[in-house]
Amino acid sequence: MIAATLPLVTAHGDEVTGTFYDRMFAAHPQLLNLFNRGNQATGAQRQALAASVVAYAEHLTGATDLPWNAILDRISHKHASLGITPAQYTIVGRHLLAAVAEVLGDAVTPEIAAAWDEVYWLMACELIAREGRLYHSAGVGPEVNVWRSWRVTGRIEETPDIVSLTLAPADGGPVPAFTPGQYVSVAVDRGPHDQQIRQYSLSGRPGTNSLRITVKRVRSTPDAPAGAVSTYLHERVAVGDTLRLSPPFGEVNAVSGDGPLLLVSAGIGLTPAMSALDHLAATAPQRQVTLVHADRTESAHALRDELGRLIDELPEIAVQLWYEEVVSDCGLPGAQVKAGLVDPDLIPLVPGVRAHLCGPVAFMAGVRRGLVARGVPAENIAYEVFGPGMLRHDHN
Repeated sequence: MIAATLPLVTAHGDEVTGTFYDRMFAAHPQLLNLFNRGNQATGAQRQALAASVVAYAEHLTGATDLPWNAILDRISHKHASLGITPAQYTIVGRHLLAAVAEVLGDAVTPEIAAAWDEVYWLMACELIAREGRLYHSAGVGPEVNVWRSWRVTGRIEETPDIVSLTLAPADGGPVPAFTPGQYVSVAVDRGPHDQQIRQYSLSGRPGTNSLRITVKRVRSTPDAPAGAVSTYLHERVAVGDTLRLSPPFGEVNAVSGDGPLLLVSAGIGLTPAMSALDHLAATAPQRQVTLVHADRTESAHALRDELGRLIDELPEIAVQLWYEEVVSDCGLPGAQVKAGLVDPDLIPLVPGVRAHLCGPVAFMAGVRRGLVARGVPAENIAYEVFGPGMLRHDHN
């Protein structure tokens, strides 16, 4: 039944999920506090939900070769960083299946409805189990309260649109361990019933007495509103203020292995790469590492001074910087500066390299295609997506 109805559900996926969100938020308005309203406005969240449910059904029927284990890991880490509870899966399931019936009408027989209900709960139970293990590892109790107060101990305006915040536990307790590539959720209250949550990659060195996030201000466009949380952090948060953070989560380890490492980033996607370089400077300074970073201009490139320090501390590093507009040699010793967009054919490669990508999905898809075409195994390429998107295999 699932195989037979997949084309119909896929064709109406966005309509189904749009109806689902309308129904669920009308019945449970408090759940709006868990969702990025910018992604709701652009439709990105609807598309991500539809794609995940359809992809899981394709997985069950053998109609896809997507690495489903990795996809479940990604979803469960995102959910854990939001504090999603098992009870919320019941709410989602009820309204999602009701939306399927409403949109598809008489095409949904009781037998078909039961089949899709089973698909949903197979996926939900898998995620609930994974999230339970993540909560246990992070020391989160059965009440699933992931939030802890952190005090802002430092603030640096990296560029006009990027700020770094250093944070320490307000209770004076220990700082949780993390690996480069992981992120924390930040929850801010913009009004009595208006909480918004965003994930930000950790940009500092693991194992210190603080955490650091580096946040790009998301300005409004004709198609999307300004970023609610990034605007709040830029305009209203000062040293001494407190923020609520989740423990670090994220399935990607940007320094996996001990062989040659390639870090490729664009824009604010440099944050996990900077954490990785800082970690390597402290733990494995002789590791062979290549950084390829793309930005609009030299002045838009955040954390450049820190990169200069890390170049000095990593004798085996090679740095390639791509600027859309080049006005100088960038002042970083040994860095190769190129004009234009990143050309994957010009990225320095060595045998056995493992790559970590972070930036816009289209950028990563192009780089990934280029690396695979040059012989880098797909399983050696990790990536981090900001937002609800996924980098599917068909981007090869």
